[in-house]
Amino acid sequence: MADYRRSNIAGGTYFFTVVTHERRPILTTEAVRAALREAIQQARTTLPFQIDSWVLLPDHLHCIWTLPEGDANLSARWAIIKRYVSGRCAAIIDPSRRDSVQKRNERAFWQRRFWEHQIRDDDDMARHVDYTHWNPVKHGLVKAVKNWPYSSFHKYVARGVYPDNWGGSEIADADKSFGE
Repeated sequence: MADYRRSNIAGGTYFFTVVTHERRPILTTEAVRAALREAIQQARTTLPFQIDSWVLLPDHLHCIWTLPEGDANLSARWAIIKRYVSGRCAAIIDPSRRDSVQKRNERAFWQRRFWEHQIRDDDDMARHVDYTHWNPVKHGLVKAVKNWPYSSFHKYVARGVYPDNWGGSEIADADKSFGE
C-alpha cells in the first residue's frame, strides 16, 4: 500500500478535490447539498476553517480552505464531512458495494481519499480560485461560469473580484437542470 503524505503546515491554505465513489453524479441533488451544508457547519464547530472558494459539480467538488494558526489537521475535517454526508444520504448509496468497500465497512458514497495542494503564494491562490470557478465550464456543464449555481464565483463577483462576464460567453444555459 502506498504511503500517503499530506502537507501539514499549520494555518496553511489548501486546495482540495473530493470525488464521489465511482464518480456517481449525486452531489448537486438537493438532499446531498443540504447534507454537505450541515456537515460543514458541524465540522466547523469543532475544527474551524475558512472557505476561500468552492464549486460543487455532480461527481466531485473543489474548494480552498484556510486553517487556523497552529492547526494542520485536514483529514479530521474531511472525515467529519464525509461521514456526516454518507450517513445522511445512505438511501442513495448503491447497495451492491465492492468487496474492498464492504471489507472496510464503508458506505461507498465518497472515494476513499482526497487530493490536496498547499497554496504557496498569491499567484498560486489566484490560479486555484480561477480553476475552481472555471471547472463547470471545463466539464461542459455550462457555457459561462456565472450560470453555474453551486459556486463561490457569485460571491467573488459581488465583492468585485471578478466581472460578471468572467469565464464564458453570454449564451444561456436555461436547458440544463443541474441535478434538480
